[in-house]
Amino acid sequence: MIRIVKTKEKSKKQQMLLRLAAFVLALCAGGLFLLVLGNNPFAIYGTILSGAFRSEMAIQATIKIMIPLLIASLGVMLAFKMKFWNIGGEGQLIMGGVFASYFALFHADWPGFILFPVMFIAGIIGGGIWALIPAFFKVKFGTNETLFTLMLNYIALYLVSWLQEDPWRDPAANGFPKIASFDKSAVLPKLFGVQIGWVIALILVAVLFVYLRYTKQGYEISVVGESRATATYAGMNVQKIILRTMFLSGAVAGIAGMVQVTGSDRTLTTGVAGGVGFTAIIVAWLAQLNPVSSLIIAFLFSVLEKGSSVVQSQFGLSTDCADVLQGIILFFVLGCEFFIRYKFVRDKKQSAAEGGK
Repeated sequence: MIRIVKTKEKSKKQQMLLRLAAFVLALCAGGLFLLVLGNNPFAIYGTILSGAFRSEMAIQATIKIMIPLLIASLGVMLAFKMKFWNIGGEGQLIMGGVFASYFALFHADWPGFILFPVMFIAGIIGGGIWALIPAFFKVKFGTNETLFTLMLNYIALYLVSWLQEDPWRDPAANGFPKIASFDKSAVLPKLFGVQIGWVIALILVAVLFVYLRYTKQGYEISVVGESRATATYAGMNVQKIILRTMFLSGAVAGIAGMVQVTGSDRTLTTGVAGGVGFTAIIVAWLAQLNPVSSLIIAFLFSVLEKGSSVVQSQFGLSTDCADVLQGIILFFVLGCEFFIRYKFVRDKKQSAAEGGK
């Protein structure tokens, strides 16, 4: 009796009002959850905001969280733009970190002006190759890219575990499976108290904005995303575009991995991605696949993440409660995107037929 139909395209003002309403409803629902737990929701929400900005160190920590999230979201955005469902940002980030870590561990004696560009390129190649694998099988054999990219995440993760256990194990760790911390010469320098990954992220936002909106290749990505048949009819080499774009998608995610291991973690661990690749998918979609908007969304996510950690320590809430609160907010925000495009309507014909019976 009820079906889903596509609505007329809403104006920018209407979309903004719907998103604002979704955010307010999310806060109300989250507030009810906190009240049931016996907490003051206003105090909790205030702590989330103050926790992310209460000191210079807190602000730096918030930006530190944002760096890999923003870069990874830019990476998956490229693939999503052509409707290639790249769920492998996590694995591509990890492989970028693995490739960069090789040079950080075994060539730390190189001059910085050589070492850092090499690690940067290594991160690009590592992530790019990891994304190119499912793209190749997609264009050649028509495999499911969603499952393929998802499985590669776990292969990359267990590759790091293997490196920790044997080839790259730190001999000074007394048998404990860990990789040695990088030498200072292989660690990214800081600017305003935060590793310069944030500068790299801002540059990537600008570069990808121009690339997607004003270049021929960016236009080809959009056409392939709209209709591969149309792209083929227009004389575009669809297979080449898919392979090229997927390499770029993985390469950007690989940069996130390189920045994370050489800037924040200063070593390679199984937690190098920490779910960032999956959260980046949500950021990319909420940003409407717009690089500039992703900067804002990634920042808001980072504020929520940093503020939630302060709430856990200050109010004694478990990590599960903080995750539930984040999930409630995401549920309403993502649900809003559905109602921007679709609506529920009664099927009058079916209702009339049932009434006649």
